[in-house]
Amino acid sequence: MKRFLMGVVATAVLTTSTLADEMKMAVTTSFHNSGLSDILLPEIKNDLGIDVHLLIVGTGQALRLGAAGDVDAILVHSRKAEEKFLANGSGTHRREIMYNDFVFIGPKDDSASIAVATAATDALNKIADTSALFVSRGDDSGTHKKELSLWSAAGLDPETFGDWYRAVGAGMGAALNTASGMNAYIMADRASWLNFQNKGDLALLYSGDPVLFNQYAYIPVNPEKHAHVKADLALKLENWLVSDKAKDLINTYKINGETLFVFNAEQ
Repeated sequence: MKRFLMGVVATAVLTTSTLADEMKMAVTTSFHNSGLSDILLPEIKNDLGIDVHLLIVGTGQALRLGAAGDVDAILVHSRKAEEKFLANGSGTHRREIMYNDFVFIGPKDDSASIAVATAATDALNKIADTSALFVSRGDDSGTHKKELSLWSAAGLDPETFGDWYRAVGAGMGAALNTASGMNAYIMADRASWLNFQNKGDLALLYSGDPVLFNQYAYIPVNPEKHAHVKADLALKLENWLVSDKAKDLINTYKINGETLFVFNAEQ
């Protein structure tokens, strides 16, 4: 009996020792919809022994989860909101990791003629002038915040729009599906669009305005505010995300030969 019990204990110790550490990170739906998380997470587990559990939400919700201490770190893309998060003491610091850009998607026949727009704000004015169907994320995400700032820069207020403006309160993939089903215009991040499988009659019509730059940043949740967060694992993950290994994985991730993200972390 003693020999049997010792064997059970030894087995339990061996099993426990092989278990991975676990942490939670809130990430944007656009990051997840791009497919990049499927590339990075297995490598993180292999290199660090950390199972990173993703909570896939819009940037606004990700920041709220971080402020409540419900996650150990966040990866988001709305600098003004991120700086407010840091000013409130909810995060320790902000580390830029990678970027892509926002693009305007719409029907291939482009009834609003945004393909010849001279700027992002011009594209939005063309859509508004023709009352062409437009799908908005409407979910307080980084993409939604950017869209609203562009309407404002164009001198327009979505609160005054008619029923051609459809705020769906959904993530990037779901919003793109809605736009595809309605054959409507939508603003998306390039990575999500390239990885989107249900394009239908939609096409990428406008891009290239510098104002459409889309930076992603990593922020560990402040352990001084939430003592239970796994600050040590968040730091290990951050060091990995700015490593040469991560740089190579991010820069070489392509769909149909097109790069989805560009690594720009300071190492």
